[in-house]
Amino acid sequence: MPKLADHGQRRAQIAEALLRIAGSSGLHAVTMRSVAAEAGFSVSVVQYYFESKEKLLLFALQYLARRVSERVEARVRAAGSPPTARRVVEAVLTQALPTDAESRTFHLVYTAYAVLSVTDPALAAQPFMSAPDEMRAFLTDQIRAAQSAGEAPADLDAQAEATGLLAMSAGLGTSVLLGQVTAGDALAILRYHLGRIVPEPEGVRG
Repeated sequence: MPKLADHGQRRAQIAEALLRIAGSSGLHAVTMRSVAAEAGFSVSVVQYYFESKEKLLLFALQYLARRVSERVEARVRAAGSPPTARRVVEAVLTQALPTDAESRTFHLVYTAYAVLSVTDPALAAQPFMSAPDEMRAFLTDQIRAAQSAGEAPADLDAQAEATGLLAMSAGLGTSVLLGQVTAGDALAILRYHLGRIVPEPEGVRG
């Protein structure tokens, strides 16, 4: 009997192909045909799993977001247990910087989606477009937890600081892509400003 296709694996392979194209040539280079060729499938196979380019784009971004979330969680685990609020915040912010191939692809592709959503109401209405608001709320909670634990100044506006850190991370990421600063310099700048908001507790500095 012929081996049945693993539909989840096929979808992942197609999404990976799209991300490779978008990461190397830009989102404008993505077509059903180019993705099929990159994945090693026929166009009909891609169309079987995704009825339109729009649905393929949405799935690929959701797939990428899950991968990024897994990377953030791995960074937090690697920072020690229990993780400090400082290290959780740093893991989230530094993941957005294009310091390796995968994070570079994420920054390029997510930025391209965000720009496209400005003129595409259907894309703007998708749940993943609320991710920045959810991330701001998460970082705000982490800063407030640090304040409650005496690890951050009590007079900080936690939400304003979280908003500023996210904007700084996004801006530094773009600067790295444009060659204006190195990835190492971007990390150092981010950690410098983060250190003034949520200093690393003395007992966990390494």
